Amino acid sequence: MPIPALIIAGTHSGSGKTTATLAVLAALVRRGRRVQGFKVGPDFIDPGHQSRITGRPSRNLDTWLLDPSALAETYRRGAVGADLAVIEGVMGLFDGRGALDESGSTADLARRWGVPVVLVVDARGVSRSVAAMVLGFATFDPTVRVAGAIANKVGGRRHYDDYLAPSLRASVPDVAPLGYLTRDERLAIPSRHLGLWTADEFRPGGGFEDALADAAESTLDLDRLLALARPPDLPPVPQAPEPSPPARRTRVALARDPAFCFYYEDNLDHLRASGAELVPFSPLDDPGLPEGVERVYLGGGYPEAFAAQLAANAPMCAAIRQFHAQGGTILAECGGLMACAESLRDHSGRVDPMWGLVPARVVMHARFAALGYVTVSTDRTTPLGPAGTLVRGHEFHYSTLEPLAPLTYATRLLRPDGDPKPDGIQIGGLLAGYAHMHFGSNPRVAANLLR
Repeated sequence: MPIPALIIAGTHSGSGKTTATLAVLAALVRRGRRVQGFKVGPDFIDPGHQSRITGRPSRNLDTWLLDPSALAETYRRGAVGADLAVIEGVMGLFDGRGALDESGSTADLARRWGVPVVLVVDARGVSRSVAAMVLGFATFDPTVRVAGAIANKVGGRRHYDDYLAPSLRASVPDVAPLGYLTRDERLAIPSRHLGLWTADEFRPGGGFEDALADAAESTLDLDRLLALARPPDLPPVPQAPEPSPPARRTRVALARDPAFCFYYEDNLDHLRASGAELVPFSPLDDPGLPEGVERVYLGGGYPEAFAAQLAANAPMCAAIRQFHAQGGTILAECGGLMACAESLRDHSGRVDPMWGLVPARVVMHARFAALGYVTVSTDRTTPLGPAGTLVRGHEFHYSTLEPLAPLTYATRLLRPDGDPKPDGIQIGGLLAGYAHMHFGSNPRVAANLLR
């Protein structure tokens, strides 16, 4: 039977569900629980913070990116050795792919698996109105069970005990009031244009985790919260033949530092299962690629925040260029694409040279240039596979490319709200595009990359 789970969701982005999730995780780890973190949706940043607290790789659960079988397999694989799963939601509880399409939403996952939801409500400047908000969310869709509520950004104990909790008990008796969190700067994680600082960059030390655990233990009813957890109703494991072990291991250089840290844990699992030996390296600090690598995987991240440091590492630039010139295969997603360009211009107008594999200039903008789910479709043979290969993913970036010479595109992004858009630039063994792909939507992609 799957391990018990509960979902910590929010009324909206910024309601405090990330802080509440991390506080609950920190308190449970302090209690000695083997707790596994998950994140609904395609976000990379929150799973990194969860992983640091639990000591276990957090994973994404997205009902649009993954079919039901792959989604369940992600849960089972992540839950091995754990005794409880805490799943952080995305945006507001019912926010998904579109105005009337809840695929990818927290509610969609809760409905499919029957997992109870703990709703985090921003309680700044409200008293009885908190009950109206919780009641609306609890009754909006009877197939989604809102079982508990946490009030966030509360003014203090009197605010909660005298106003918020009595209102919830009187008006929403089926939703357990689970306590509150106050406004506390010690629990804050700095943010920038793509969201919170990543766990690779934000390293506050043990005091941060202690502050999270202290907050949860002092003002949350953790015992009652734990009692709400239920095993998810997962589809049965499909009967499939045992995969044959790979004939040989392929050394894959994995860019891993504060500038390149956006990877789905499932992608790394699929690569390992297909025969990859993942060798982390730092484009920021290392003098070159690891010895004997046959593939390079450049994930997303914040190259724009470290452009000067990337530009200053001339030996790494030379190593990347040499690997490419010798026909090496490079998969570059979003931030990886940006680093492969000729140059990068930031918001202030500063221009730094990049690795020069793609004849284009990257330009940062004040607002995001693309956001949403996409399906990558290959027009010709690429490292992903033959023409017609499909793999799901998402876009979220604040930059655009200005070509300095004709670009050869090998993939298109299929989107529900517009015409196909060219994305994957193929130059020799390099495939570089803005889309973040999830290999769980097409596991053959991982094997194809290693061929």
